[in-house]
This record gives sequence, C-alpha cells and structure tokens, in this order.
Amino acid sequence: MRAVICSELGPIDNLVLGDLPDPDPGPGEVVIDVRVAALNFPDTLIIEGKYQFRPDPPFSPGGEAAGVIAAVGDGVQWEVGTPVVAVHTSGAFAEKWLVPAAMVLPLPEGLSFEQAAGFTMTYGTSYYALKQRANLQPGETLLVLGAAGGVGSAAVELGKAMGATVIAAASTPDKLNFASSLGADHTIDYT
Repeated sequence: MRAVICSELGPIDNLVLGDLPDPDPGPGEVVIDVRVAALNFPDTLIIEGKYQFRPDPPFSPGGEAAGVIAAVGDGVQWEVGTPVVAVHTSGAFAEKWLVPAAMVLPLPEGLSFEQAAGFTMTYGTSYYALKQRANLQPGETLLVLGAAGGVGSAAVELGKAMGATVIAAASTPDKLNFASSLGADHTIDYT
C-alpha cells in the first residue's frame, strides 16, 4: 500500500511517499480504507521525536482519519463496508490503517469524510477539557487562549453550546474575527 513514511525521526522534510505491507487485523482490530486523514499538531511532534508516544521508524504518521472498514479481526463487531472515523497513535497517512476496534466510531450522520476526519481529535479534546475536567456550566465565563487554532476554535463553539460567555484570545485581528464568527462574545488580542 502507498503511505507517507517516516524513516527517521526529525524534520517533516524527511517524510517520503513509499510502500508498506498491507496490514492484517488481529483480534480486536480493524483495517480501515482511509478516505481522508487529518494533520494535527501531535503528528508533527511524533515525526520529530518530541511527543510522549515515539514509534520506531519506519512508520506512517497520522493519528486521525475517516474511511470505510475493509477487514475485521476476531471479536470485532464492526461490519466490512461501514463508514467510520478513528483516532489512534499513528498510521493514518496510508491507504490502509490498522486500528484497535475500540478507537473507531461510526461516521457521524450528516458529516462528510473530510469533515469527520478533522473532528474527533479537536472537538474530543475540547469537550473532554470543558465537560469532564472543568465541568463548564451555563452562565460561566470561559477564556480560550489560541482561539483560532483547531482545539481552541472547537472550545469556542462548544463553550457557546454549553451556555458559557466565551472570551477568545488570539494574536491577530483576522484570528479574532474568526473566533467571533464562531460565537465568541468578547475577544482579546494578546500581542
């Protein structure tokens, strides 16, 4: 299969397009035919060897993608042909992605592969922070630093949906305008 390959940890310029063996699912695993993969900040850190998870080269980076179930291992409930989105440590920048079945979700109704591929990591991170860690309540005030980035923009939208007054902080007028378009009540230019 074709894949983006990191043969040595370091700058992103070291990545090459090459071939890797097709994966076979073991018990509790699925293979996804990748339609769209997202690029997130942890991917760049993993490639550079600066993240808490450090795969041994050669590997295909990419921790988030959407596609279709192509094969399932023993004990897996997913059916071949099901549209899904998944998050895992690496491997999504390839035509086929081996993922633990527990890391796979059905493609949300109404979302395209493109939309879903960039949804789980940013919105999942923001939701976890706001709901599980902070227990954000309606009427509270939420300050979002880096409000125009992936996780920050998701936090602006989720904070508004949870009933908070949202203050968005960013470094340029364009970024602040973007945060306002997502629903931020107030903005702060922190330059």
